Amino acid sequence: MDYALLLATHEAQVAASPEGARTSRQHRLYACLRAAILSGRIVEGTRLASTRTLAAELGMARNSVLYAYEQLAAEGFVHSRRQGTVVARVGLPRAPEQPPAVAPTLSRRVQSLSWPRAGADDLLPFLPGTPALAEFPLATWRQCLERAWRGLAPAQMGYGAVQGSRVLRQTLAEYLRVSRGVRCSAEQVYITDGTQDSLGVCAHALADAGDLAWIENPGYYGARAALAAAGLVLRPIRVDADGLAPDEADWRKAPPRLIYLTPSHQYPLGAVMSLERRLSLLAQARAAGAWILEDDYDSEFRHGSAPLPALQGLSAEAPVVYLGTFSKTLFPALRLGYLVVPPALAPAFASAAGALMARGRIAEQLALAEFIDAGHYTRHLRRMRRLYSERRAALQGAIEQHLGGTVALSGGAGGLHLSVRLPPEVPDTLLSQAARGHGMVLRPLSRFALPGTEAEHNGLVLGYGNVQSEAMDGLVRTLRRLIERVDG
Repeated sequence: MDYALLLATHEAQVAASPEGARTSRQHRLYACLRAAILSGRIVEGTRLASTRTLAAELGMARNSVLYAYEQLAAEGFVHSRRQGTVVARVGLPRAPEQPPAVAPTLSRRVQSLSWPRAGADDLLPFLPGTPALAEFPLATWRQCLERAWRGLAPAQMGYGAVQGSRVLRQTLAEYLRVSRGVRCSAEQVYITDGTQDSLGVCAHALADAGDLAWIENPGYYGARAALAAAGLVLRPIRVDADGLAPDEADWRKAPPRLIYLTPSHQYPLGAVMSLERRLSLLAQARAAGAWILEDDYDSEFRHGSAPLPALQGLSAEAPVVYLGTFSKTLFPALRLGYLVVPPALAPAFASAAGALMARGRIAEQLALAEFIDAGHYTRHLRRMRRLYSERRAALQGAIEQHLGGTVALSGGAGGLHLSVRLPPEVPDTLLSQAARGHGMVLRPLSRFALPGTEAEHNGLVLGYGNVQSEAMDGLVRTLRRLIERVDG
């Protein structure tokens, strides 16, 4: 056996790691031999070279070889016998002649759910859903967080209550009643790790695999992923100027178990569901025994008028689970969201949540409760409404000036993004790829549509929350040049 080649190959594999650079050569020899035995390259019953011979072959001290052999013997990989050091017979596999041909795969239900996302994208222009990160009052938040940690008792450092901090739940219940018209008490509120976590819990707790779920088309990709991952069958429902628009045939032929929607600011097209449509949906969902998942992800940012009350608050017995998040109003890395379940569902939901939900982040929850109670949250929202209104106007003005007649705008009534429809000769996926080379993230509208309907939705979703107003004109000029290039 060519021990020198074996050791050189092993050392080349670990040379790039910081740990490999700090490891002694005697330990690297031990690790090399151990790996070769485990992989079957050195098979059971093989007599290793003597310590003197191997030391001479590798150009190292004999004591280094002795160390490696002694460590292997202590772990049971080799035995020292009169004929020398022999690899132990412990049922190790022989090295295969060829690597296995089977490639690792994911389950069928998630293979189509990938959405490429790099952490560096968070700071690039037009990424949807990213708030103005530089405008967050970080110093104030740090103070709230430090006070929360200082006041934390040992008893609070366990897994905690399933529903989350009662202090935060009480604070949230009061805030939602006043600001969003949500009918709730602290007993109905559950703190989650964000909307994606909330959706996963609801999908598993309120439906069985194979049940039908209606979803807006085009719609929020994360909801599609969460419901599909729970084994639900997704039915795309079209969206018009008044929001989700099921017809009588949908209710008659495919009554759902779950209905996911964003009524206050449809994602990504921006439609606001009319009152007539809301009341009709509540009545028909109740008759069908369906649960509505109301995702109220960015309704605090309504441009030109007060935020619209939640769908959940329109009826005392509404079959609605209300979902909210702090990713848009504060910052995504906080990873805190919440859901509000109907009173009649709360006792049973608590049991399911205990099995499905992670618990923790108590310091962050207490800090958030203080942040809201002290008025910091309301002041921050007030500032952000003005800022986002300015940024939306700047983007809309630049689009109208440089792309007027080329694209059609929608979704400007609120939130952190605008949607634009592109002409058929400018495929949104190609335009998105071209924009990456110019430091812009242009999310293709077609990627928000369910499979088979992508061609009906050719456009872009442009997030403006984290883009300064003075940068909009130059960015849209670049976008115009990219459209001309793709069109040509």
